[in-house]
Amino acid sequence: MKKTLFSVLAATACLSFAACSNNTTDSKEIAQEQNEQKIDDSSLNTMNMPNSDNSVKDDADFVVKAADGGMAEVQMGELAQKNGLNAQVKAFGKMMAEDHAKADKELKALAAQKNISLPATISNDNQKMYNDMLTMKGSDFDKHYVEHMVSDHEKDVEMFRKTSMNAADPDIKAFAAKTLPTLERHLQRAREIQAMLK
Repeated sequence: MKKTLFSVLAATACLSFAACSNNTTDSKEIAQEQNEQKIDDSSLNTMNMPNSDNSVKDDADFVVKAADGGMAEVQMGELAQKNGLNAQVKAFGKMMAEDHAKADKELKALAAQKNISLPATISNDNQKMYNDMLTMKGSDFDKHYVEHMVSDHEKDVEMFRKTSMNAADPDIKAFAAKTLPTLERHLQRAREIQAMLK
């Protein structure tokens, strides 16, 4: 009887787990789901703040998005150095890879300190963008890459600016504020190169 009851409970638990899981393969979404679970379990609220779960979730989401974007910038910057034609595009790619690798290292340490799960690889959207750029070379690559860098950094600057003012966690707020000027510089340089390539 005990064996039967245990088997029924085990099967129910497996079915419940399968129903709750949406079987996503997007590393960014997996990290977000892990953080939501930690918030529900209160293990992520180690940020020493008397704020709501929404504040903690917003901060954790920012860290996940920043990590995903940073990893993508490194990979695409390395690709720009290989597939780009224009010397300024190649130099910009080198700057992207180096600056974002440095910021990613700081962000990983911060996430570990705050018990925030990070994506293991770039998101599906960023992977698709990278795969599209893999097939491009020369001036086609240059234009597409720089256009993407302008668009991406416009979003990044807005996200980091908002977080630098509104984050609930003071360390996450400080990271956003410290990184923001670098992103603004990247955006300005990407716009300059884009204008030159037209």
